[in-house]
Amino acid sequence: MRSESEVREQYEFLKDELDSEEMRHEGVRKLMTHYKRALGWVLEEEHM
Repeated sequence: MRSESEVREQYEFLKDELDSEEMRHEGVRKLMTHYKRALGWVLEEEHM
């Protein structure tokens, strides 16, 4: 299991990547959005 800081770092990285101009392809954007959402759920569940 990864530490909270590692998961948060990945979450922030993905958030920045989704905002970049290189993420114009819709399929890639959808995939990254789902991954980002899943990481958010993991963070929320660990803090409940």
